[in-house]
Amino acid sequence: MNDPIGVVLAGGAGRRLGGNKATVKLAGRTLISYPLDVLWRTLGAVAVVAKPDSELPALPGVTVWIEPREPRHPLTGIVHALRCANGRAVVVCATDLPLVSEALIRSLAEADAGAASAVLAWADGRIQPSLGRYGSDALEPLARALERPDRALTEMVMALRPKLIEVSDAEELFNVNTPEDLLHARAGLERRRLTQPNVKS
Repeated sequence: MNDPIGVVLAGGAGRRLGGNKATVKLAGRTLISYPLDVLWRTLGAVAVVAKPDSELPALPGVTVWIEPREPRHPLTGIVHALRCANGRAVVVCATDLPLVSEALIRSLAEADAGAASAVLAWADGRIQPSLGRYGSDALEPLARALERPDRALTEMVMALRPKLIEVSDAEELFNVNTPEDLLHARAGLERRRLTQPNVKS
């Protein structure tokens, strides 16, 4: 089976948000539930990657892959997901991206990457490295990059020369880092509910 596995990256500490991001509430639901539901509905196979000390809500039926404690870097979760995927590609989405759509996940999953080992989302000149598809051939170079965890995630993944998928709605790449961001995300969810009645919120 070569279909990609959806993976929610949940190893972040969420200090600026005042608590673990996965369990923070947004419009009555946990933040992690938004990307988790979208990946599940789109790909039918999903796992969560988290640190040993990550606080997670109840996730019945969801596989949790525990990544190494160190380094505390977002690339650690991507590398660990690739190792656990047993040769399958992974479509990763960070916990703090509640506005991502099924259409975007499908585009990332089905894009023809050509010779590239990764497909990433971008909008308004900004790349979102924690939202993309990574092929099994990305594992070795990303694992080597992780030997220098002082570098930014974007720098590390751009060394793969990934294919970029332009996102027409830049709000899909909006990530929640602060209490103010939660208010922005809630407004975005409400706008979608009004314009797309079938959108869960």
